[in-house]
Amino acid sequence: MKSLLKALIFSTLLHFVHPALHAAAAPNRVNIGTASLSSNTVSLWIAQEQGFFAKHGVEAQIIAIRGGPTLVASLVAGEIHLAFTSGVSVLGAAVQGIDIKLLTSISNRVSWKMVASPTIKRPEDLKGKRFGIQSIVGSTWMYTMLGLEHMGLEPKRDHITFVVIGDPVTIGHALEAGRIDAAVLDPVLVRRLMRKGFALVADLASADIYFPGLGVGVTRVYLRQRADRVEKIVAALVESLAFVASPANKAVVLKTLMKHLRISDPAVAEEGYQEHIVSLNRKAYPSLEGLRNVQRLMALQNPKVATLKVEELIDDRFIRKLDESGFLDRAYKSYPAK
Repeated sequence: MKSLLKALIFSTLLHFVHPALHAAAAPNRVNIGTASLSSNTVSLWIAQEQGFFAKHGVEAQIIAIRGGPTLVASLVAGEIHLAFTSGVSVLGAAVQGIDIKLLTSISNRVSWKMVASPTIKRPEDLKGKRFGIQSIVGSTWMYTMLGLEHMGLEPKRDHITFVVIGDPVTIGHALEAGRIDAAVLDPVLVRRLMRKGFALVADLASADIYFPGLGVGVTRVYLRQRADRVEKIVAALVESLAFVASPANKAVVLKTLMKHLRISDPAVAEEGYQEHIVSLNRKAYPSLEGLRNVQRLMALQNPKVATLKVEELIDDRFIRKLDESGFLDRAYKSYPAK
């Protein structure tokens, strides 16, 4: 509760510095918050920049928010209406008594990679080293824990420490500067680091680890009041996924990735793009297995998380409606994958 109170205070301060939060409420105006800055966010950026939100009749404003707790606090306070977030934030909100639902997930397995300083070549070399993360019990911490678990390492036993740095782009810069020794990062960022001589320690995509990718999170209150708007947002985002997955749109997607992730090398963006594409769910149903995996790890920090019924956090009515109506198949035919 202390972390939520701090986040609420911070979100109140955001009200004075972020002009989007002052905008007059238009009939179909929706503020979408996200704390993610990685290639996984590209479908959200594309939905905005390519006009999918407008096409489906909503005026969407994307608001970047630092960290999951502040994102959740902003959602509760009504400063944002929906969150483009992972199951980590959804579970974190639910354990604090917030009635929240996860509506979609763009992927259901970890696709990130573990990268380290050039001197680190093997998993055992990571003992006693520093990992950069965005926040404790956030997604980057979660990916790191799953990666270490996959390699048979345990932070306490192996004297591995976590350093809170910031978003994944900032974590990458910290690795280059020697402030940390390793990190689990988005494939696009890892490719850039590998070209500079940093070592790929593990590709978690090949480990087949369940994890709920980014998707739409919303409170039950807003869902009850504005179900029509929520349905339009979900439709816009899944159509954006079809656009991203189509090779015909690669140039647009690469340009968007390079702009938001501050990548200057087109070859790096290309490699990361290819790896991102293969991780996407064609039909963005939320991952129950992924939520259970998140619950298991979060319970290490907060045992109350283990008491949650994670299946009750999923509401797939909108994605199911779009699927059964044939909307999803039509979207992929409009933006063919081959």
